[in-house]
Amino acid sequence: MAAMPQAEHVTAGYTVRLLGGFELRQGDRTIAASPSAQRLLAYVATRRALVNRGTAARALWPDYPDPRPAANLRSTLWRLRREHGGGPVLSTVRGLELRRDTVVDVHTVHAKAAALSSAPDAAWDLDLAVLRQDVLPDWAEEWLLPTREWFRQVRLHALETLCTRHCRYGRFDAALEAGLAAIDCEPLRESAHRAIVRVHLAEGNPAEALRQYEVYRRLAGSELGLRPSQQFRALIAHLLGRPMDARAT
Repeated sequence: MAAMPQAEHVTAGYTVRLLGGFELRQGDRTIAASPSAQRLLAYVATRRALVNRGTAARALWPDYPDPRPAANLRSTLWRLRREHGGGPVLSTVRGLELRRDTVVDVHTVHAKAAALSSAPDAAWDLDLAVLRQDVLPDWAEEWLLPTREWFRQVRLHALETLCTRHCRYGRFDAALEAGLAAIDCEPLRESAHRAIVRVHLAEGNPAEALRQYEVYRRLAGSELGLRPSQQFRALIAHLLGRPMDARAT
């Protein structure tokens, strides 16, 4: 009788979480990583192209004179190989990159947010709790600043799009939740306030629409010395009962 073929052992892929805090998982198992390994993984995960080893070493250990950063990088990579088989990082003579089966939460959210604008029924599974989170908020590394700002814009646009999409389908509670989450992320963002006003108007609550307009008008005036845009004023002009040029701003 022929022997049954052996099932291939499939190694579960890695997941790197950066939103709200760092976490490394393989399949359903959380993997402990040293602080230096966490920083290296986060650095590589926030770069979409091949990472130069020297650039990574200098960014991760900026206060050390040469050749110490390069030595620290080699030591961190060695520990990853010894303790986790290299983890999700591939190190070659060309540089550093993540394994292809590695999932990074910020890139997953970005892909879903991009789908919101291109596919009418896509990405309803975007989690508002995830969109409220910053990229590694407790870390002080300067190399994280561009990624934080990039993701801030990603989540703001996603929240506003969700607000508009929910409103279009009559899901006013969900629309307001998304719009208010955008304002919580950036209180001075006029487009988020406008989105909420549109929800109140669609729901038949003109007083709430005016109240939201006033919230933004006062906030922009006190914080920035600005008045609402003509676009925003035109949105609620019919509620004030007088021509736009004669309205208080």
